Order: sequence, then structure tokens, then C-alpha cells
Amino acid sequence: MRKRWLFLLPFVIAFALLVVYIVKDLPSPTRLSSSSLPQSSHIYDRHGTLLYTIYSQKNQTFVPLKDIPKHLQQATIAIEDKDFYRHGAVDFRGIARAMYVIFSTDQLQGGSTLTQQLVKTSLLSLDRTIERKIREVILAFATEMIYSKDQIIEMYLNQVPYGGTAYGVEAASRTYFGKGVKDLTLSQSAFLAALPEAPSTFSPFGSHPELGKRRHAEVLAKMQEQGYITQKQKEQALKESLSFQEIQNPIKAPHFVFYVKDLLEKKYGASTVEQGGLRVITSLDLPTHEFAQLAVASEVAKLKSYRVGNGGAVITNPSTGEMLAMVGSKDYFNTEEDGNVNVTISSLQPGSSIKPINYAVGLIKGLTAATPFVDQAICFPNPGQAPYCPKNYDGKFRGIIQFRHALANSINIPAVKILKYNGLEAMIATASAMGISSFKEPDRYGLSLTLGGGEVTMLEMATAYGTLANLGYRVDLHPILKITGKNGKVLEEYTPPASPIFGKRVLPSAVSFIISHILLDNNARSQAFGTNSELRINDEKRNPLPVSVKTGTTNDFRDNWTIGYTPSYLVAVWVGNNDHTPMGSIVSGVTGAAPIWNTLMSHVLNGTRPEFPKKPVNVVGMNVCSNTGLLPTNNPEGGCPTRFEYFIKGNEPKKGNVSRQKVFIDKATQQIAKPGQTENVEEKEELVITDALGDKYCASCPQPTPSPTP
Repeated sequence: MRKRWLFLLPFVIAFALLVVYIVKDLPSPTRLSSSSLPQSSHIYDRHGTLLYTIYSQKNQTFVPLKDIPKHLQQATIAIEDKDFYRHGAVDFRGIARAMYVIFSTDQLQGGSTLTQQLVKTSLLSLDRTIERKIREVILAFATEMIYSKDQIIEMYLNQVPYGGTAYGVEAASRTYFGKGVKDLTLSQSAFLAALPEAPSTFSPFGSHPELGKRRHAEVLAKMQEQGYITQKQKEQALKESLSFQEIQNPIKAPHFVFYVKDLLEKKYGASTVEQGGLRVITSLDLPTHEFAQLAVASEVAKLKSYRVGNGGAVITNPSTGEMLAMVGSKDYFNTEEDGNVNVTISSLQPGSSIKPINYAVGLIKGLTAATPFVDQAICFPNPGQAPYCPKNYDGKFRGIIQFRHALANSINIPAVKILKYNGLEAMIATASAMGISSFKEPDRYGLSLTLGGGEVTMLEMATAYGTLANLGYRVDLHPILKITGKNGKVLEEYTPPASPIFGKRVLPSAVSFIISHILLDNNARSQAFGTNSELRINDEKRNPLPVSVKTGTTNDFRDNWTIGYTPSYLVAVWVGNNDHTPMGSIVSGVTGAAPIWNTLMSHVLNGTRPEFPKKPVNVVGMNVCSNTGLLPTNNPEGGCPTRFEYFIKGNEPKKGNVSRQKVFIDKATQQIAKPGQTENVEEKEELVITDALGDKYCASCPQPTPSPTP
């Protein structure tokens, strides 16, 4: 007997070593738990509509068993392992049946249980070797010792491959049918249950989709045989037409989605975003976004003959910073024209749309909406370079123009004068406080900054204009409302404030109010835009709504903007070309971006009540002279035409209209002589207006017709 054991000892040792070799690197079944598996992240709009699924190699989302339709569970068991709830880790009778079928019919027949399939696909390689099969059986027994049958089928349905990158029933349901697994019909469930045995073979997108149909019918037949459904249910399911979604990972609002994805990766890292199972609820309102996308595309198409190749738009709620729409180009999928470039985050020149910031600084420094400016040919010294001589957009001079009308009609020369008065540093500092961080080269911009000489992004402009809408409170943009981890823990959540006063106050409210009032004054801008332009928003009865708005066009016609707002909505629109080539010169403040802006603002305001900016208590109103901006009292000329104006309390005019003074008049032009001019002049007593830079204008002299610049 002892000799016999000694004879067997080498075989026992060899077997033991083989077992040790096989199990030495055996993975733990605890890795099957959903908490340890990579899961896809999902980005949704504010209403819960899926925008995009993010994953690296596997598109996989865990769904609890209670949320998986019963008929999908039953279909899987019927076709894969009909005795799943009655046998152990390995079904020896099933193996025997499979062997019998193989030898008697020469057809391959599977004998693995769902537990074996689970550990094979999730923990082991797919190599067809005896070693791998032994490891599979060992792990199957260990798995059934740790987990219940319900837990095992839950893990199976969440982890097995269903074709391509789709792992688990939730990813498969969205991949093939474009909806969550909880919404599947019986027929659709049967189709998904048919896939795991051979996803490529049975795929509706493969070379032989008829094989998938045949397998689908087989699943339904098995379900009837095993008592899960009736004959009538089977027939109805077979008659149902299955419509498959051809795009494997559809995306809605792509520019916005990838903007959000980039924000997530910067904060949480790419690995967490691609495998951490994040559920991201954004502020995007998909219906509003899709309306904006269509409006941009259709209007840019109309502008093709004007050499306009692209457009973009942003819609926000300025009081909360929520981004409701982000249109990064007319068509994201147009690769020939770089449609994937997101113009809302690109560096663009704002043209005159930057002027309100400069004018706001002017109010802070003591100017008023009635301050007069001399609008005439002027050049500013530019050390080391030729003098800077700004021109008005229409090439005309207006003689004298007040602050309100200069901003409303976007007259360039007064804007440059105001920047000279304010100082470049003050404008850059205020712009930065309002949300514009792109102005980093003041020496390059000079006084042209107020005409759009410095690059910005649309999102920066939306934040800055939002500050005006919020009466001086800056509320940063918030594209993300809530992020939940795969374990259900809330990682971050943004609760929109009930009032923008929770933001950071960066401008006096009185300043913001007056700028906003100027920008909504349709009569004030009528000189340049008329009274019925695209900048006017009407209600259903054609009554104008109080909407503050500003246009901007660069001198070289490369960028064209319109930005407008109410206390509840802000719309920013840009048109131009991705390669920054000039558009046609016919594109102006009311022909390029403005029609798109009008369409979008009319859409978001439809059915809402008019919202005027709230007047702060330190803003007072009074009548002033239309030419000088002073009080219409004590006027030696016997009165003056008047208009109504708002002032910051303490800065309102304290004296009456200007008096006459002796000045030298050019006999040829009948205007005040140029500094140092001694020939062809005469001294007269005239009514003279002096602006903030000391330039003088003769209000009582014969007024020439507004003349073009030389």
C-alpha cells in the first residue's frame, strides 16, 4: 500500500502544482460588483434628456435589477440558461445535453450557465483553453457562494457585451433603440436577449441581419415554451417592426457637450469622466438650443452671397448664469468647414459691442448720459507710430452729440474720446471685473480698444453683459447644475439664486441701470438704425418690449455681433468666418447677426411679461437741454429744446444752459477756428459747448450738414 502511494505521489504533486498554477492569479469574484467596474458617464439637459454618453473602451451603465423589465430578464434566462434559478454554478445536465447535441447533430451547443458566462466575460480572457475553462468553473462556484441568484443576473445583464462598445442592457438599449432599458417593449427585450451569444453575427448592422431576426424569433419561442408569455404575446411581438438607431452613440448639442466634458476633465480627470459613471445634469434647455441651432443655420445660409460662412449663439439666464443654449457653429458635423470649431469659446474681435463697458466707466468717473461730446475730425498722438485718427462708421460728423445718443447710435469718435477721458487701464480693469479676462496686451490695443481692438470670447461677453442685466452684480456662467457619482453620491450641485445680488457686485447699480436704459431706447438709436430695425422686439400686439441691445462690427468686416438682454434672458450672436476672412461690406449691425438675434430673443420672450430694468433709488430723472445736457433754466437765449434724462443722484446738472462767450471763428467754415489759427478769423460772441476733453463746439454758429470725413 505504501509503495502504491509513493507511486501516486508524483501525480498528486503534479496535480496540486497544476491547481496552484491555475488559481494563483485568479481574480476575486468581488470585482464583479458594480462599484468596482468602469461605467460610462452621461450628460443630460436640464429636463433629463440624454445629450451624450462618455466612455473610453466600454459603454457601460449600471441599472438595478428592479429597473430592468421583467420580460428582458425572462428572455435572457429562456435563451441562455432556462434552469438558472434551479441549478448551481455549473449545470451538469446542461453540459450533458450540449454534448449530446454536438455529437448527434454535429451542431455547436453551449452548456455554460449565466454565472459562467458572467465570470468569463468580466473576469477572464475569452481564450478557448482547458486552463481558462477550469478557472471559469472555479470562479463560478466562488461567485455563487458570495452572491444571490438575483445579484448574479443583475451583474450579468449589466456587464455582458451586446455588440461594439455596448456592455450591459442600458448601453445596449440606448445603442440600438435610442432609449433607456426601462422603456423597452417585449419584442425589443427579446432582441437584446438574442445578442450576447454572438453580438456581431446577430447585429442588425452586420452582414447578415436576417440571422438576428431568426434568433429574435427563437427567443420569443423559448419564452412561450417556458411559460413566460402566451402564444398571442409572441405573435404580437413578432409582428412589431423593430427600428434601429444607426448612430451608435448619438450626440445632441455637440459643442456644448464637449465644452462641458472639458470642464469635467479639468476638475475630475479624464479617467473619472470616462469610467466613473458620472450623471451630469446641465443647464441646457435642449428645445431652446435646437431652435437656436436651426435659426443660426438658416440665417447663415441666406448670407452666403455676402461671404458669411459661419455663426454662433449663446442664450443664458443672466440672473442665475444658467446656459440655455450654445450654438458653436452652423453645423458641427460639417468637417469641410471646420464645423466642430466652437466659436463661442474662440477669440474674436467684438467691434462696437464692447462700447457699453467703456461708457459704464465714464459714468463711474463722473460723466452723465447727457454729457455732450464734439463729434468732429480728430487725431490722437501715438508715440512711435502715426497718429490715431478714428472714423465714424458712416464717415460723417455730427458736430455735437450727447452721451446717450453717441452710445445708442454707436458713434465712434465720442467713444474714443470717452476712453481717452477714462484711461485704458480703467476700462481693462472694469472689463476684467465684469468677466472679460482676455485683455492682456493693453499696449497693443491703445484707444482702439473701445472700437473692438482686443479679442474676447462670446462667453466672456455674455458674462459682462449679464452684469449689466443684473444691475452691476456679476454672476458667472453655470453650465452644470448637478453631478452625481455612480454610487448616487452628489459630487456638486448648483442651486440658482433667487436674486442676482448673490453674485459679486462689480458695478454701481445706477451705472448699470443707465447703460441698460440707453441700450433699450429705440428712439435714441433711431438715427443710425431707424425705429423699426431688427433691434426692436415686439410682443404679439406689435408693441415694443424693453430689451437692451448693442451691435458690433469690426472695421475690416471680419466679425459681426448683436448682444441683448432683459433681466431674465440674454442672447449673444456672432457671424463671420472661421478663417477670419472679411465678409462683404454690406454686413452691418442690422444685416448680419441682428436678424438671428431678433429671432432668438423673440422666441425666448414669447408669452412673457415685459421686464424693465429696476431703477435704483439713487437714480433721478429730469428734463435737460437737448443740445447741451444742462438745465433749461436761466437760458439767455430764451429757452431750449428739452428731453428727459436719468442721472446718478449728485451728478445731475446744477446750472442752466451755457452762456455766450467770445471765440475766434473761421470765416470760411463759420465754425470755431482751429488751435493756433490766425488767418481768416474773426472774434465773435457765440454759444459755445465744451466737452469732457476740452474740445469746443459753436452751437449758435450756422450748422453745416453732417459731412463725410476727408
